[in-house]
Amino acid sequence: MSTLTLTVLGCDGSHAGPGGAGSGYLVRDWSSGTSVWLDAGPGTFANLQRFTDPMALTAIVLSHEHVDHWSDLEGLVTAAKWTAAFERAPIPVVSAPGIRHRLSQDSEGIFDWLEVGDGDDAQVGSLRLQFSRTAHPVTTLAVRFEGASEVLGYSADSGPRWPLRALGQDLDLVLCEATYTDDYAESDDIHMTGSQAGRAAKDARARRLVLTHRWAKIPADAVLAEASAMFSGRIDSAEVGRGFSL
Repeated sequence: MSTLTLTVLGCDGSHAGPGGAGSGYLVRDWSSGTSVWLDAGPGTFANLQRFTDPMALTAIVLSHEHVDHWSDLEGLVTAAKWTAAFERAPIPVVSAPGIRHRLSQDSEGIFDWLEVGDGDDAQVGSLRLQFSRTAHPVTTLAVRFEGASEVLGYSADSGPRWPLRALGQDLDLVLCEATYTDDYAESDDIHMTGSQAGRAAKDARARRLVLTHRWAKIPADAVLAEASAMFSGRIDSAEVGRGFSL
């Protein structure tokens, strides 16, 4: 029985669409109680509270400094300052460079920052994390989460020049960005299309693919159809509130 789960808190690409939220996910290992807030885009802090107590998080992991992936960290800082019972060690924040000093509030005593880079690894509760720099205009880190028996991969934001197989070829589930369809991509090489995400998952020999970071203007079915033409494994579209068991 799988003990590693992924819950979608937000999955809109670059900006939130109507009723949506930016990039954000909750990764949990139920066997150990480890809980990780992976990226913290706008709208995701509200959704996080539907599924867990933010003050009890094991850690926060942030892929890069674009605001659609971290800005709701501000909400957690504010909430912690107004929580009389915040009597715990600071929450570890494992982060790509460039984010810490963009916060508008002092997070001392609330967060314990660890900046990581390409090829680094970190231990978060029961999960081993490994990072790979992607093809994106700022330092952006894809993440491999390795539990006792399951492996989750997260592409973060990337163009197709970065190989998803850099996270390994034993991924039980890969959460991969698919911002556009081929018709919209044109010369954009900093995000992937549905076709490119499907091809990347096939190349990585992933067992299962979940498409995320879709631009709100693009129909989910169109992105899914492109990816399905390239990837024969199980494939789904991320939706706010949807959960996946590895």
